[in-house]
Amino acid sequence: LFGSVVGLGVFTFAYAEGTSYLSDDPAACRNCHIMNDVYDAWERGPHHAVATCNDCHIPHSFPDKYVVKALNGFNHSAAFTLQNFHEPIQITPFNKTVALNNCQYCHSDFVSQINHAGQTELEDCTRCHATAGHDENSAGKP
Repeated sequence: LFGSVVGLGVFTFAYAEGTSYLSDDPAACRNCHIMNDVYDAWERGPHHAVATCNDCHIPHSFPDKYVVKALNGFNHSAAFTLQNFHEPIQITPFNKTVALNNCQYCHSDFVSQINHAGQTELEDCTRCHATAGHDENSAGKP
């Protein structure tokens, strides 16, 4: 029984190209067909030349980087295997907080004027910059 579970786990990891998720290559995000439109929008978007998926969607500090990567990997694997996800794919509140923290990290010289001491919530950059990172307004256009 133990060998079957381990064997199934190894097969699934290999079939899903699991080692690609350990890299910083944005193409790894495209392993799941549901991410094709998001990946294509990133290629057209303003951050394509300067940021990978991990730069925006994974914390930069150790061990948070690997904890979030593992948590997202597990959640994505479960959702895609069980076909239990929203279409079009949507960011979760937790992952949006990670992304907003990264916006503020990379753009600290700009947002330092927006954020105030004692502020309890992050400014939602995407309220005004909805296509930052992903040029989804031109999805499907050449």
